[in-house]
Amino acid sequence: MATDFQVDGRRVVVVGAARSGIAAAELLVRRGARVVLTETRPTLSDADRLRAAGIELELGGHTAPTIDSADLIVTSPGVVTDQPLFASARSRGVEVIGELELASRWVRGPIIAITGTKGKSTTTTLIGRMVQAEGRTALVGGNIGVPLSVHVDASTPDTVHVVEVSSFQLESTTTFRPWISLWLNFADDHLDRHASIDEYASAKARIFANQRAEDWAVVNAHDPVVMARSKGIAPTRVPFAPAGGLDEGYAVDGEWVVRKARNGTSALIPVSAVELTGAHMLGNVVAAAAVADVAGVSPRAMTNALSGFRGLEHVMEPVGVVRGVRFVNDSKATNVEAARRSIESFDSGVVALIGGRFKGGDLRELREPLRDRGRSVIAIGEAAPLVREALSDVLPVIDASSMHEAVARGFEQAVSGGVVLLAPACASFDWFVDYAARGRAFKEEVEELKKRLS
Repeated sequence: MATDFQVDGRRVVVVGAARSGIAAAELLVRRGARVVLTETRPTLSDADRLRAAGIELELGGHTAPTIDSADLIVTSPGVVTDQPLFASARSRGVEVIGELELASRWVRGPIIAITGTKGKSTTTTLIGRMVQAEGRTALVGGNIGVPLSVHVDASTPDTVHVVEVSSFQLESTTTFRPWISLWLNFADDHLDRHASIDEYASAKARIFANQRAEDWAVVNAHDPVVMARSKGIAPTRVPFAPAGGLDEGYAVDGEWVVRKARNGTSALIPVSAVELTGAHMLGNVVAAAAVADVAGVSPRAMTNALSGFRGLEHVMEPVGVVRGVRFVNDSKATNVEAARRSIESFDSGVVALIGGRFKGGDLRELREPLRDRGRSVIAIGEAAPLVREALSDVLPVIDASSMHEAVARGFEQAVSGGVVLLAPACASFDWFVDYAARGRAFKEEVEELKKRLS
């Protein structure tokens, strides 16, 4: 909710000129700040537009004099804040916050915040659709789509902000307070950034830090880390169960997503209304229904929101069929847990494209699902040796030096009725700028394969 936070006339240094940093810089200028945007890259495509807006640019590195000149420092999510430059600023009493924290101080409507290791984007999108189907104004953003800073000017007391939040964003929050928080799940991830699993979990748990007794926390009853980290929190804790088995809370019961309570069971959404690919996607629907129900959305609006929704690009996205072989793009499966769920969505005949820039976790956790369902693995990117080491005694592992080669080798290994699945379990930054570019490359190669074989 909006506060009396002011930056008029203050010198604010925004660190990092990716999407969130640029949005923060532009918002700060509109609020009267004197803004310096500092970026390690030597050039910036938006440089002329940003300078015209009154933003001073420092390109090619973050310098001590610039950081030292700040009255306030705002960081992009990708910026590590435990650097000596920031420690020095804090010692002088300069506040160092992230873009999410900054924007949340100015939004006027309630915030629904969604975090988790897997499923955030799909669930965030679903919640936004459900709130909108009820006839209310919902703006969806954060770690998905557009930064929260972009929505500040359009925010009213009646606007519901549905915000996907990552551990990188949450770790730099100090006052961020969701009306409803949702922690979907927890698994090893981002160990290239966080020093330990405990540090990663602590960052996620900050989603509850500023909530009050009148707020709500929707939590995965089947995830021991989520349940342990949410024990004793101030908001009312509301459980959901992706696989059912709850006496009270939200779950699947037969052919319905339901709310179970002491006074009976209420049907919310028919399972037949779910058009998403992958068994784990039903768990995301249950979580979204739990949040929507707490937010006062009717079962009819929830069900209507699912109509025609077949998922997001790069998330269990059907790409096409070539001579009986399906191709599925799950490029957003950037950690081991996400890749495991992706593989487990199929019964047999899986040729999995795995690899990229390793972020931590245990690739050996993919052994059992691949043993049961897989034909072979195509190892890609920097992590190819790790993929081979973890999986080669379970099924054949074949190296590919490009996405073109990976798709071709995958098709050679597949059989009619099977699937070539991009489920990398790794970041994309070895070959691509992001997971979306990786997914697009996969889809382009599948289209080229179709043309060659047509």
